[in-house]
Amino acid sequence: MKDWLTMTAADLGRGIEAGEISPVALTRCYLDAIDAHPLKDRIYTQVTHDRALAEAAAAEARAGLGLRRSLLDGVPISWKDLFDSAGTTTESGSDLLKGRVPEQDATVLRNATLMGTVCLGKTHMSELAFSGLGFNPVKETPPCVNDPEAAPGGSSSGAAASVTYGLAAAGIGSDTGGSVRIPSSWNDLVGLKTTSGRITLEGVVPLCLKFDTIGPLARSVEDAGLLLGVLEGTPGPDLRCPASLKGRRFADLQTVAQNDLDPKIAAAYQETLQKLKDAGAEIVPLDVPALEEAMGLSPILYTTEAYGLWKDVIEASPQLMYAEILERFRSGAQFRGSDYVAAWGKLEQCRMAWDQAVAGFDAVLSPVSPILPPNMERLQNDHGYYVQSNLLALRNTRIGNLMGLCGLSLPTGTPSCGLQVLGQPDCEEALLRIGAAIEAALA
Repeated sequence: MKDWLTMTAADLGRGIEAGEISPVALTRCYLDAIDAHPLKDRIYTQVTHDRALAEAAAAEARAGLGLRRSLLDGVPISWKDLFDSAGTTTESGSDLLKGRVPEQDATVLRNATLMGTVCLGKTHMSELAFSGLGFNPVKETPPCVNDPEAAPGGSSSGAAASVTYGLAAAGIGSDTGGSVRIPSSWNDLVGLKTTSGRITLEGVVPLCLKFDTIGPLARSVEDAGLLLGVLEGTPGPDLRCPASLKGRRFADLQTVAQNDLDPKIAAAYQETLQKLKDAGAEIVPLDVPALEEAMGLSPILYTTEAYGLWKDVIEASPQLMYAEILERFRSGAQFRGSDYVAAWGKLEQCRMAWDQAVAGFDAVLSPVSPILPPNMERLQNDHGYYVQSNLLALRNTRIGNLMGLCGLSLPTGTPSCGLQVLGQPDCEEALLRIGAAIEAALA
């Protein structure tokens, strides 16, 4: 049963399908592991024992009758604490929402439940999801699997920790500027950022509605595809036979994405590119000058909307917030409405330039983050270090959000040095097939 805690969600589902794994026993195994784990309170905000066992019992009954709803029917997963859960506190990592108890599940949680997944509980996150570091002194900061003194990546920090520490078969998070891909990279997981607008945000505590997306953090690309399916109430793409990389043409993104790389990350990235070439892929360096302008628009686009959504709540009780997050929200007050509208017009032009530049490629590659997980004590005590670390952590992943793309973070075999694979908007299925082929080449 200990092996269950490290198996992929897909393999657990196949075990249930074959009658080799009991959903109830599997769920008890996970709940027992959570309850016994010394870091559980830094990972989970709440563990929903009763709900999990009830859902597992229903899954077991369906399995016995041959009525399973998906391959993941009966598989236990975690949920970031910004997805509404009926009767369960949902605070989005902030004391501004302390004691907030929704009356119904978020639509994606309801979809996943209808497809048979088991909800283990809610995981910690960056405050109101407005940080790529996962550092949250207001609530809890989850651990980074590769460095106990370092930040875990955010904002889906607890989601990543729940999976990498064997306390969930997968986790569901959100990604506004990199919040699925960064913690996936720093904790050696697969993370899927979906296209903005593909998955409903109904019942999800917002940060920036124009950029907010939902996605899984998982142990394999196959798991990510299956989880995309359950979030939408569909079977998801079949990735059991990954496509070959022969004949694939990838762009090695030069603009912005490879500036100031940590030497360890630079080495891991070059080694990864060589493995993909050895597997038959063509890799071509690519410059997209329009990215420079798009990146410069980020402060206007993100902070203006975030502060616009949260101003009244924040200013009613600003003392409840971590000072760094408060400052970042308030920076949105300096821009006028005309600045924001003009910035969106410029971003659309940048997106057109991007589309033209990448049209001949199957995907665009870069490191997920230019930095390794930063030290938590220094984040707490050094304002400049915090600001610089946060900006760098989010830099490469934000490209995917600004350009309106879907994206994957894949482990490279070098701890905390993930590979980012960016695909075209609404092409998650194609991206996942490419991701599965890359995963096989890097195995």
